[in-house]
Parts: sequence; structure tokens; C-alpha cells
Amino acid sequence: MNMFSLEGRVALVTGGSYGIGFAIAKALAGAGARIAFNCRSNEHLQQALADYKALGIEARGYLCDVTHEEDVQKMVADIRQHLGTIDILVNNAGIIKRIPMHEMTVEEYQQVIDIDLTAPFIVSKAVLPGMMELGHGKIINICSMMSELGRETVSAYAAAKGGLKMLTRNMASEYGQYNIQVNGIGPGYIATPQTAPLREPQPDGSRHPFDAFIVAKTPAARWGTTEDLEGPAVFLASPASDFVNGHILYVDGGILAYIGKQP
Repeated sequence: MNMFSLEGRVALVTGGSYGIGFAIAKALAGAGARIAFNCRSNEHLQQALADYKALGIEARGYLCDVTHEEDVQKMVADIRQHLGTIDILVNNAGIIKRIPMHEMTVEEYQQVIDIDLTAPFIVSKAVLPGMMELGHGKIINICSMMSELGRETVSAYAAAKGGLKMLTRNMASEYGQYNIQVNGIGPGYIATPQTAPLREPQPDGSRHPFDAFIVAKTPAARWGTTEDLEGPAVFLASPASDFVNGHILYVDGGILAYIGKQP
């Protein structure tokens, strides 16, 4: 299993304080990587540091807004000083705003684009020179099924994630010559705090209509868990994927392949 080992590697997971980011960071640490993460809230930072410590993981946490290039450059420099040059970057930080497009303000739209699409550009730009020096690197962009599909009320999110898919492919094209692999993970519907409102039971105790819809549309007949993303992340961060480049790995329980049951 040495091909999946991350011993001696340094990994930065943006938005790694909880949910998908925390699960991926935990998995990378379990494979041997040293972990750094960021978040924008001191409360979340302190809680995450305690959560990592409880698992025996000595993670290094940063208060950093990944939409601010100067702050990102400072964070990357500090990681290099204290942990070493970043070998693995997971661009996970993201937000979603569920607002009908005709009601969404330009400011709301831009905020989603800034965090979900521009920030991965900023952080990748900061770590690429170090990876080029090392002669290897792994960048994993957390895309979405909305990189492929549309749905009501998520116009900004779908635009950002579709753009992130193409940024992933272009980065793979541009930096493959340096032995840097850039791939994406496209989670399906994952049970996290972000998606909790879509799974809340109705007042009469019945399932939320969207919850029932997703379960019916997924061959696995369930929501994904953050643990479902751990193996794919380790694979894309490890030598096992050294000839995998520009690929989006959809971890969706089969939903993109499924037309659905006949009524």
C-alpha cells in the first residue's frame, strides 16, 4: 500500500475546520501527511484545533480569507517555514447561496464567485512555485455535481463550480510538465451542516421533499457522508494517481449516471 502513503508530505486544506474539508484533512493525516488548514472564524479555528488534537493530529491552523491574495501568500510562507513546502493543496473552501437568479444581487453573486472560483486560483497561484521547485505536487479542487448540472436557485454556485472544473483542466494542462497533477472531486449530496436544511423533517414528521428527491435519484438510495470522500482524496493526493491529471472524480453514489426510476 506504499503507493497511497503520504509520509513526509505537507498538505494545505482550505476550509478544513469542519465538514468535507475536515474529513479530507483527517484522511490525509491518516496517510501520513502534515496538515495545515484555514478558516475565517476564530471560533471555528479553535474548535477545529481541538477536534484535530482529539484525533491525535497536530494540525496547524490559520485565520485567513482565501479571497485576499496577500493574506494567502503570508499563510503559504508561514506553512513553508514551519512545516515545509506544500506538496498537496485541497481547494475546499466554498459557500452556496440558494436564491432565485432574478432575486440575487450582483454582490451576492460575486461573493460566491470570489470564494468558490477566484480563491482556488489565488491559493493555487501561491503554492505552484514551491511545487515546481520540488518537482512534484498535487492540487485537488472540490468541484460539485453542479459542475455538470443545473438546478433552481444555485446560479452563482453552478457558474463557479463549472468554472472550477475548467480551471482544473487548464491547470493540469499547464503544469503537468512539472509533474504536478491537478484533479477535482465532485461530491454528490453529502450530509454536512451546509446541507442540513435540505434534510430537516417536515412538521408532520415526513421527509423534506428535497431529501426524498435526492434519495430517489441516487442509485445508492442515500446521501453521501464525508467519509465517502476520504478514500478518493487520499488517492488523488498520493503517488497512486501520478498519471491521473485533469480528471473530475464524481463521488455521487451514481446520481450523474442515473435517469431515475419510472413513475
